[in-house]
Amino acid sequence: MEEGSAKEKSNLAGVRHILLVLSGKGGVGKSTISTELALSLRHSGKKVGILDVDLCGPSIPRMFRVQDNDVHQCDSGWVPVFVDQDKSISLMSIGFLLEKPDDAVVWRGPKKNALIKQFIADVAWGDLDFLIVDTPPGTSDEHISTVEALRPYKPLGAVLVTTPQAVSVGDVRRELTFCKKTGLRVLGIVENMSGFVCPHCSECTNIFSKGGGEELAKHAGVPFLGCVPLDPQLSQSLEEGRDFIQEFPKSSAFPALAHIAQQILDGTLQQSY
Repeated sequence: MEEGSAKEKSNLAGVRHILLVLSGKGGVGKSTISTELALSLRHSGKKVGILDVDLCGPSIPRMFRVQDNDVHQCDSGWVPVFVDQDKSISLMSIGFLLEKPDDAVVWRGPKKNALIKQFIADVAWGDLDFLIVDTPPGTSDEHISTVEALRPYKPLGAVLVTTPQAVSVGDVRRELTFCKKTGLRVLGIVENMSGFVCPHCSECTNIFSKGGGEELAKHAGVPFLGCVPLDPQLSQSLEEGRDFIQEFPKSSAFPALAHIAQQILDGTLQQSY
């Protein structure tokens, strides 16, 4: 037992800040926000890791176009997959461990929980400024296992993602309750898919209603980190595994994503004083 604890400690010892990306609902863009947050932090000069614990729907490898890469072993565990030669972004996901990309993960809770604990204990991240944990939707076994396994390393907190409509906001309200019950600090709420800005006339159309995330943040007394609009360039960059932050600085989603990352950075500076 002591040997296992020492191994866990050594593999996360070089990680300065751990943050989780959560939502009560699927399809709201947790993996998109995780990916763009990692890219934004990298462009601020930070080294970032993403741990994808969405075992049934791992999309992080594809978003970085490294889905064909393999995970290798080293003395201290699994070596994460690096996105670039500078090793500024590293990834770990069950997507790298499947024999075929279309294989379904049909596992009961205990097996899922065991792999999540193994990911947290056995991935040799090295030195990281941020480890972003991309989670599945809901408040189930996987979330409890993740939070409990990370608790000794004092996570910075959680970013909650919602879309503007009431059904999504209602699910995120339950996620806030989960954070309260598990003692996980809420860093703030992001409203994703918040309007569509026309690339020709710049008019914003609120396809999925508007303002639900901001209203929820005010009601819950947590920070509102910002609205990310629907953006074809963002969708395209994720489909093609390109760096949206570097390639589309004039896009309507760019300032929103950069602002969210800056607030996370400002929060870590305040915490260090």
